Amino acid sequence: MRFTKVVVVGIDETKLEPAYWQRIESLADVLQRVDVVGEKLVVDADCLLVGFETVVDAVTIEKMPNLKYIGVLGTAYDRVDVAAAKDRGVIVTNLPGYSTEAVAEWVFGVLLEHLRNLSRAKQEAAKGNYGPAGFSGSEIMGKVFGVVGLGRIGTRVVEIALGFNADVRYWSRTRKNEMETRGVKYEELDELVRQADFLSLHVTGTSDTENLLNRERIMGMKTGAIIVNTVSMRTIDVDALEERLKRGDVTLIRMHSRSLTGEQWKRLSRYQNMVVYPAFTNVTNEANQAREEMFVRNVERFLAGKPENVIN
Repeated sequence: MRFTKVVVVGIDETKLEPAYWQRIESLADVLQRVDVVGEKLVVDADCLLVGFETVVDAVTIEKMPNLKYIGVLGTAYDRVDVAAAKDRGVIVTNLPGYSTEAVAEWVFGVLLEHLRNLSRAKQEAAKGNYGPAGFSGSEIMGKVFGVVGLGRIGTRVVEIALGFNADVRYWSRTRKNEMETRGVKYEELDELVRQADFLSLHVTGTSDTENLLNRERIMGMKTGAIIVNTVSMRTIDVDALEERLKRGDVTLIRMHSRSLTGEQWKRLSRYQNMVVYPAFTNVTNEANQAREEMFVRNVERFLAGKPENVIN
């Protein structure tokens, strides 16, 4: 079985190695690349392959009568209206788990850089200053380490935090007995946010998690708390966050995200306690290879009548 027309949106050629593009081309009579999903060239496609930031809304899906499959090149899928796709009988797949280790390790890499002020330390050493006055750091051990969302990545973050001998606590929609037997304490979300010294966010970006960190929760965070956000900024009340950033008593660390509007980004990026990294800093060679293989395999398995990683 083959697709009549595969349309690729928001995925440039560099996102996949040539061998993977060749495998995709072998599965289609026509392969078309377009800049935006709304172009007329998309209408007659029966397969849509999209980057994780590409919007595929209900209106778009309704305009594509031949559409059978949407493949997302990423774990997050909040830009795709999966309910509308399901109503039309369109299968949507994503890439769960490919970056679990890469993202989990990134969380602790950026935390340690921040807590130990490693960027400044390297700069001072490069200038020949090996003992600047006032240089100090903080430890993870013994601090309340809150993890919000215990999927694959959240669970791995918990495991690493336990290795630091942190006081690890979590909130998830469902209780995780295996984690609790390992000494990880379940907390209701309000209490977890209020107690946490570190708060690592790992929920799926959906309408259910929008503003999960609402005004009341953000305002209730303890002074000096650090939020590490690896998911959509839609999970956070940006106005409330800006108030705490302006006070200078909390820090947000995250990868750069287009889930902020230009105006929101302009407002938040002026604060020194809004620490932003480019998205490529959480990419590893191992994760890249797993991502590409899973993406193409999802398409192949769908055509074989045995779809994998279906989200709707």
